[in-house]
Formats: sequence, structure tokens, C-alpha cells
Amino acid sequence: MQLPGLRSFGQAGVWQRLAALALALTAAAGPVQAVETLRVLAWPGYADADIVKAFEKRMHVAVQVTVVSSDENLWDRVSARNGADFDVFAVNTAELKRYVDQGLSVPLDLANIPNAAAQLPRFRDRNAIPNLVRDSKLYALPYTYSEMGIIYDRRQVKEAPTSIRSLWDPRYKGRVLAFDTSGHNFSIAALALGKNPFRIDDASYPAVVEQLIALRRNVLTFYSLPEEAVELFRDNKAALLFANYGTQQVQQLKNAGADIGYAIPREGALAWLDCWTVTRGAKNKALAEAWINYMLEKPVSHALTERQGLANTVESSDRDDQAMKIIWLEPVEDVNRRAALWGRIVSGDQPVALGRH
Repeated sequence: MQLPGLRSFGQAGVWQRLAALALALTAAAGPVQAVETLRVLAWPGYADADIVKAFEKRMHVAVQVTVVSSDENLWDRVSARNGADFDVFAVNTAELKRYVDQGLSVPLDLANIPNAAAQLPRFRDRNAIPNLVRDSKLYALPYTYSEMGIIYDRRQVKEAPTSIRSLWDPRYKGRVLAFDTSGHNFSIAALALGKNPFRIDDASYPAVVEQLIALRRNVLTFYSLPEEAVELFRDNKAALLFANYGTQQVQQLKNAGADIGYAIPREGALAWLDCWTVTRGAKNKALAEAWINYMLEKPVSHALTERQGLANTVESSDRDDQAMKIIWLEPVEDVNRRAALWGRIVSGDQPVALGRH
């Protein structure tokens, strides 16, 4: 069948003519202007496709989102080329310190982030939040937060866990899911031993390492992303889960139909406060700050809470944070030492000398 108005000169000839016509039209339109791209490094659920699309349409730019799975992964990506690969990223306040120390984060211009003025009072008191301000310069703005409690399967665990040590309980051997990270795991092991989770001294390192080796032997596996944890929890009938992503994981598991409870250990729950900051390698700092401003719009922050179950910094919530024993994350004694030892622990090295330099 031949379409009206199209002369017959063979299939190859048709495509050649069409290609020539397309080329001619492109040339007539003049050079195509490249669309500016904002490079965002974020945690799961922080930059959903529809949220990103709305920003792209408003700002007439493209947004490239890369998702990270751990603090170590975040550091590796940002520090790889002195911040040149990304423009803006989300980081917790404890980790923020080393980005500022290394000059990988740069001060923000609040004139470009007017929505910061609408944050809740506790988040507008920026000097009271560790590591946000240095030398009177603001390096990041709070976005969301959660404690890291213990999720449990109500069918297998009849009473809510009361201690972080439940992760080591032999009754649940092979039915515990833990997070694959050096920083938080050393901290919870220290908590289990009654030690400072952020300041492990040389004398205490061997005991903490032994505790982590015992954890490795008790867990089914270590997860990285919250969606991965949902699948592992459901498919392997896990009893306990250390919730690195906090209430985000609670909501995801409930949405998946899991019959779960959520407990805060008597030792306290580590808690993170994630912030947006701009890299030293940002190609367009004002555009990166426009992204932060957009993230602090009420509809966008509300979407984070509604979809991910995470508290935001612009809307009051019904969470009773004061009733929970929350331990806000702090910089630890030696990030590199923890990371090196954790790699050996996970790989199955013997405990001999693991806790020593």
C-alpha cells in the first residue's frame, strides 16, 4: 500500500529522503542549545521522578539523580574528584563535618533559598544544630530526619524488643537483617557494650570488633537499600531488622503487607538529620540552591512524608520525639579505621588483631 502523496522509489529511497529532510530542517532551525543539567546525589525516596520533572519544567533544565546506599558510598562519590561530579547532595549532620573540613561543601546563599524562612523553629535555630554553621557561614539546610529503631515481625516476636542487644539474640539467629555500613554498626555495637557510640577508644576496639563478628554470625545478611530490605524481610521471614532508614522502612514494609512493630531500644536509637548542601564543584551554584529551595516547598516536603513516612522540616508532626531516647549522630573517632575493619569483618577475617592498628 502506498501512502497518498508519496512517490514510489523503494524503501531505501524513502528513508534516505526522510533523513535528508530531517537534516535540512535541523540546519534551518540553527544550532541546538544544550540544556543545563543539575547533578543531584540523594538517598532513596528523596527525588521521585514526578518531583524531579516538575523542577525541570519550572527551571527549564535537566536533572540527573544518583542514589546512594551508605555514608561510605556518599563519601566515595563526592570526594572522588573533589566534588566535581555533583552539584548538590543530601548528607546527615554528623557526616557533613568532614565535607566542610575538606572543602567539598561550600557556604549557602540564603537569598537564593527563601523557603528556609518557613522551616519549623527548631530547624531555623541553625547555630544549635551541630556542623551546619562554621565561621558564621551556613553550609547546609535540614531536610528530613528519623531515628534508627528495630523493626520486628509480630508473628515471630511476641513482645517488642527492649534492647539493641536483641540483634544478637541467638533465638533469632539467621533471621536478623542488619545494614551494611561501618559507621553505624560500630556505634550500635558500642551501645550494646555500654560504651560511647561515637568515641571508641583504643582499649575498647577489640571488644567492639568481637561484638560485630558475633553480629555477622547472627544475621541472615546485610542490606543496603530500603527496598532491598523489604524483599529480604518478606522472602526470608526475618524476625528483626535494624532500620537504618527508620520510619521510611516502617512505611514500606506496612505497604508491602507485613505485620510489623517498631521499637526504640532502652539504650537509645541513633538518629540522623539529613541536610542539603552544595559541592565545591557545582557548575551553577544558584541552580543548586534553587533545588534546595524547591525541596523545602511545603508540597514537596509533604510528599516526602506522605510517600516515605519520614518527618520533614516545614510541617509539624504528631511524632513525640521527646518521649523517645534519641541519640543524634555525631562525628566518630576514626572513620577510616571503622571502614577498614568493617570490610575485614564482613569478609570473614578472624578476630585476631582486628581491633588493633
